[in-house]
Amino acid sequence: MDERLSMNTNQQSNSPRYHGIIPPLVTPLLDRDRLDRDGTKKLLEHVIGGGVHGIFILGTTGEAPSLSYRLRREFIQLVCSEVRQAIPVLVGVTDTSMVESLDLSKVARDAGADAAVLTTPYYFPAGQTELIQYVESFLAESPLPLMLYNMPSMTKVWFEVDTITKLASCTEIIGMKDSSGDLDYFQKLLKLKDIRPDWSIMIGPEHLTSRAISLGGDGGVNGGANIFPELFVAMYQAAVDSDQDRLEVLNQRIEKLQQIYCVGKYASRFIKATKSALSILNLCSDQLAPPFNRFLEPERRAVESIIRRIESP
Repeated sequence: MDERLSMNTNQQSNSPRYHGIIPPLVTPLLDRDRLDRDGTKKLLEHVIGGGVHGIFILGTTGEAPSLSYRLRREFIQLVCSEVRQAIPVLVGVTDTSMVESLDLSKVARDAGADAAVLTTPYYFPAGQTELIQYVESFLAESPLPLMLYNMPSMTKVWFEVDTITKLASCTEIIGMKDSSGDLDYFQKLLKLKDIRPDWSIMIGPEHLTSRAISLGGDGGVNGGANIFPELFVAMYQAAVDSDQDRLEVLNQRIEKLQQIYCVGKYASRFIKATKSALSILNLCSDQLAPPFNRFLEPERRAVESIIRRIESP
């Protein structure tokens, strides 16, 4: 083991900082550049009341790349002021510009957020050596601890395991969120706990969460927890307790929920379906940021049919 890596990790706690179910919150909107502030408050009450262990804002489900910097700053400040440190708030700061990412990190720090979340910069694909340099440069100025976020379907680039291994010497990095859907890759990330036992290693795809926990993962950053937080929190606890009978029942309900993501087309259907469900439950508006439209009535009826079946298992 690299001597510097050994020295740095020996200073860490043996427990991950974050665990459990952390919903990637949608960003409730009234129009293309106006927050649904009342909807945001209702949604926060809903997920916190459902027992979630933290909140991740301005990720993929939060439509971050489609939002103005002004609106992102407003959303960070609103969420942090409403949560009031009751649970951790993690803020996505990914952007094509590192300057903008750092500025968002400072806004998040000033608002009271607990950590920043950073994926690989999108549009221009970066090489792995460049990614290492990018993250190290970011950390030199970031005011918050950092969770890395692997989302290759959207950013075109993976955080390769060798890259993450090299970055493990950076004590400011507190873990990984992996949304690749590749459990082999996820298991390789888990091996990094040998050198960073303090890391939180979370999975994105909700239908894989219980499996990821059984492999040693710390929990899920699951979009469906916007809609049914209690369901996902119960699934997490059953997985931790190895209660296979209860886990099977809960996973069957989660599998049914996956059907809403088959409504519509393209990657935007995941956000559309989630916001549609939240609107049906009278939690917030289903407005999306341009260029995307909300589901029309036929798709909305399909989503409603699915969630009503899950409400009455």
